[in-house]
Amino acid sequence: MVFTGDEFADGAGVIADVLKNRNIKASFFLTGNFYRNKDFATSIKRLTSDGHYMGAHSDKHLLYADWTKRDSLLVSEKDFKKDIERNYKRMQRFGIMKKDAVYFLPPYEWYNRSIASWTGDLNLILVTFSPGTLSTADYTYPGMKNYQSSEEIYASIMNYENKSSNGLNGFILLIHIGTDERRTDKFYLKLDMLVNELTVKGYTFVRIDELLN
Repeated sequence: MVFTGDEFADGAGVIADVLKNRNIKASFFLTGNFYRNKDFATSIKRLTSDGHYMGAHSDKHLLYADWTKRDSLLVSEKDFKKDIERNYKRMQRFGIMKKDAVYFLPPYEWYNRSIASWTGDLNLILVTFSPGTLSTADYTYPGMKNYQSSEEIYASIMNYENKSSNGLNGFILLIHIGTDERRTDKFYLKLDMLVNELTVKGYTFVRIDELLN
């Protein structure tokens, strides 16, 4: 289970409590914007202290490639690498060293071959979510064309688990640590129920570095 964050952190407390109560270690990929936001510092310190994987998600949450033409880059190699290094410098202020956070999850979960190659040049490993569920749509709010309710998102996860030959084994489930206030139907409020249902089915939850090591 991985959580990403940039400008919102309203679910941080709820998520941290659920993970703590369930004795689960998860992974958090946060932007430099998130790490430098003073209002989020307490949450970052708690997540770090609780033993979760703390990773990078770019400094400024840049869009690397055109949405309709994925091979068309919107950043230069120099700017890409500079942005990533700034993300890690922000993380260092919380005692998170680059050598302990080599897995990198690109912003918008959108990248191409060049981005993957440049990530490798920085001695980092690019990761992203596993497709097949609607979990990444938990940021949407009513009025958006791609809006998905929390009930629909939850159902998509359980349907995938039921229909896939491998269930959710090795699955990287991505959820956002916070969302726009216009989304009042917060999916993270269903996190405890989701964890309970999957635990009953025999699943365990591990950090990204444990999953992929």
